[in-house]
Amino acid sequence: MSAETPVQSAGTFTRLRLRFRDWRGTRPFWAGLFTLLGGVPIAYFPYATLKLGTMSLAMATTAGAGSLIIGVLLFTLGLTMWFQQATRVFAGVAAIVLALVSLVVSNIGGFIIGFLLGMLGGALAISWAPGKAEAAGAGQGDADKGPSTEGATPPGSAAGEFGEPGEPRFAQDPATGGPTDRTPEAALADDSNGGYRVG
Repeated sequence: MSAETPVQSAGTFTRLRLRFRDWRGTRPFWAGLFTLLGGVPIAYFPYATLKLGTMSLAMATTAGAGSLIIGVLLFTLGLTMWFQQATRVFAGVAAIVLALVSLVVSNIGGFIIGFLLGMLGGALAISWAPGKAEAAGAGQGDADKGPSTEGATPPGSAAGEFGEPGEPRFAQDPATGGPTDRTPEAALADDSNGGYRVG
């Protein structure tokens, strides 16, 4: 019988896909991707020559250098979102500002395409938050924590006023073997001991 795990017995493509999925889940992946893609049309269109039938349309302007700078900065911010998650808020705000500036500098923000992608990537970067890592040894860690306090009331609560702080609300009644109510209302209703719980 083989001792291989399902991941080991899977193909190379499946292993790479699972590894990529784990990598993607720990960073604002889509924010970085949209920001990267937003920089491409902003930097490309001012230097491109488009052909409409037999007519050539050149978009190169005096602001071509500014468009190139904005495009390269958006590309860099996209990579920053992927590899430096701690600076995601700064990178997101910077991407939004650069996308807004590209409306004026770079042919209406790369014909609106780069502007929209940059705005979307920046907004996703600001709103992204890292997930909580699951405890690998949850069962082993529970043994080190000591006795469980689940079901117990916190100190100073109503259930602890007549007994020790943190006592559970219900306990086993020695006479009947069933649960007995330890709340102050139940203790006051008990006339056998003058309205107070003994023991």
